[in-house]
Amino acid sequence: MVFRNLILEREGTTALVTMNRPERRNALSLEMLVELTACFRSIGEDAEARVVILRGNGPAFCAGHDLSEMVGRNEAFYRGLFESCTTLMETLQSIAQPVIAQVHGLATAAGCQLVASCDLAVASMDARFATPGVRIGLFCSTPMVALSRAVGSRKAMEMLLTGEAICADEALAAGLVTRVVPAGELGPAAQALAAKITAASPLVVSIGKRAFYQQLQMPQPLAYDYAQDVMSMNALTRDAQEGIGAFLEKRPPKWSGR
Repeated sequence: MVFRNLILEREGTTALVTMNRPERRNALSLEMLVELTACFRSIGEDAEARVVILRGNGPAFCAGHDLSEMVGRNEAFYRGLFESCTTLMETLQSIAQPVIAQVHGLATAAGCQLVASCDLAVASMDARFATPGVRIGLFCSTPMVALSRAVGSRKAMEMLLTGEAICADEALAAGLVTRVVPAGELGPAAQALAAKITAASPLVVSIGKRAFYQQLQMPQPLAYDYAQDVMSMNALTRDAQEGIGAFLEKRPPKWSGR
């Protein structure tokens, strides 16, 4: 696929998606939202891709929506824009492959939402995260959905109501990112995390990712019922039997993806 605002590459079984609007700090124009969704959907259909790293060119990871597009438009445009954004965030979580955000610089508003919607996030020590919409009269309501599910409600409210940025260590403590590394180690750290994921069965990883997001929406008793069903079916797969056998026999497993 050919994109105007993205670069899609493959390194072995890892898909690399690079947002490429450095002059706009990778602001999410409507065109870019559509391209990102199409890109991730194509990766979701690629059986050879096992994990995805999402990153940004230039001084920032992502500055949120492209505000230059949002002046003087009608309701239909705004609804279409925010619907396209929601579709992208849901796509990140619906594809089989885990998505790792590789974050440097700023991740603000919908850019912060992007980080919160990825399955995992590695951040450099210089990374900053914010939902500053309240300061310009446009509360970060759609970023709020992902943010409030990734961090505690009090921290989310503080970020949403004040618009102040938090540093990488605060984001780590709040659960918005999974690890923080020096800037020079950011790429290798994301790749190392990807390698750990690809060491497991791709079938089992996809089963686990799907089940994780499904059970989040359920009351605990229903979540356990659902998880029992998923785990029972998982146990019947060839890869589960291979993994158990390999563990007992003290040998590396050979995954078949079945």
